[in-house]
Amino acid sequence: MLLRAGLRRLWPRSRAAGISVENRSRSRAVASGVSSPGGTSPGALNIFDRELKRKQKNWAARQPEPIKFDYLKEEVGSRIADRVYDVARDFPLALDVGCGRGYIAQHLNKETVGKFFQADIAENALKNSLETEIPTVSVLADEEFLPFRENTFDLVVSSLSLHWVNDLPRALEQIHYVLKPDGVFIGAMFGGDTLYELRCSLQLAETEREGGFSPHVSPFTAVNDLGHLLGRAGFNTLTVDTDEIQVNYPGMFELMEDLQGMGESNCSWNRKALLHRDTMLAAAAVYREMYGNEDGSVPATYQIYYMIGWKYHESQARPAERGSATVSFGELGKINSLMSQEKKSQ
Repeated sequence: MLLRAGLRRLWPRSRAAGISVENRSRSRAVASGVSSPGGTSPGALNIFDRELKRKQKNWAARQPEPIKFDYLKEEVGSRIADRVYDVARDFPLALDVGCGRGYIAQHLNKETVGKFFQADIAENALKNSLETEIPTVSVLADEEFLPFRENTFDLVVSSLSLHWVNDLPRALEQIHYVLKPDGVFIGAMFGGDTLYELRCSLQLAETEREGGFSPHVSPFTAVNDLGHLLGRAGFNTLTVDTDEIQVNYPGMFELMEDLQGMGESNCSWNRKALLHRDTMLAAAAVYREMYGNEDGSVPATYQIYYMIGWKYHESQARPAERGSATVSFGELGKINSLMSQEKKSQ
């Protein structure tokens, strides 16, 4: 559980959190995101106002103390870095898609990643990125239109960015396109149960006060769809798992303030422009009544989907051909007796 006041963490820090940050080297480049081969995916929906999302992220990055709101993204960034370290290899060239202020790079070291390209739609986030010992290049680009050539990167990472993409299948195809053969994609995005307490409280209050409700929390991808989308994009040897992070806040309004400070305010086209004051007060009361803790704080749940996918290479392990097995599952129960008989014969 994360506590907003004091940000007390109950998880171990990333293995790279203690690295030296002296003699940092950083270079910057700006490139506009251009369309790569292939058009928009058939049937792609236009759910989010991407220009508004860019403005929200830029506003958040311009705040006097943006680090005050970085606790969640830093935590997930450290967990992505842990998964990078779990891969027993070095990555000469890596890309962070939707990097924000660089929440993953700060937890990695130059022995693991040789050079890091950090891409985001918000120029202020790139300008105010966190320090890292890895040489970095900042690229102004949209997640759906990565301006890189095919087979460029050994590693692509993404943390809490892809849930704002309108065309997620295309974004995953773009990531697969820029990966080298045998390259790996490691990502994280918010899941469907994220902020369910806030969603339910707003819906109940708005229904009671205004006779109906509008979506105030953006829609999220279902976990059972994520593996299918990764496979459809061309990835293999897939791993998808879920986790939950719970943060305690003094109240609903402090939660909404932090979401704004993170650049995570709703940007759906069908969002309601504003809520009446009495509806907001009623929602805060419902939130505290239904979900409040004994100490008076209220919890907010963030569900995180973690995903790993590899680009095909002939050196990768492949499953045996269908029908090539020499032992049936029915005989597995007899394995102990067969082994004991073999020992006796010896």
